[in-house]
Amino acid sequence: MSQILTEVELQKLVEEISLAYFGQPFKYQAKINRRFKTTGGRYHLADHHLEFNVHYLVPERRTELIGIIKHELTHYHLHLAHLGYRHQDRDFKLLLKKVGGSRYAPDIGLRKKKTVKYRYQCQGCKLIYPRQRALNLRQVVCGKCHSGLILLK
Repeated sequence: MSQILTEVELQKLVEEISLAYFGQPFKYQAKINRRFKTTGGRYHLADHHLEFNVHYLVPERRTELIGIIKHELTHYHLHLAHLGYRHQDRDFKLLLKKVGGSRYAPDIGLRKKKTVKYRYQCQGCKLIYPRQRALNLRQVVCGKCHSGLILLK
């Protein structure tokens, strides 16, 4: 397995990116969160620390990590400047684009795969409904044509 960044190295990287792209220092803590699966990072409003997904701290994911760090630092710097720091805010979108941060954490295969246990078919329009849980066929009809459903093997 590749060598992951330590918290000290992560802190140094975040501080360097903050100065290089935002022109301001990062004065709080950058931490590693080993529980994240689909989240790349998180900015905490209360104490201003940042957390990053351990799976992005390997050398092969360096470009994705830098994009995630820029994203979280965008939240950080805008919040401290009392500007729009949320994803839907114009200030956030403009600054994120300016610094080249990633809008979303890239999917690296850690998401849960949904299993299809049941497949139902509409008797009228033949639309297929894949489901994880069983349906009561006496209570459910097709959402498209309102015909009954049947369970496929």
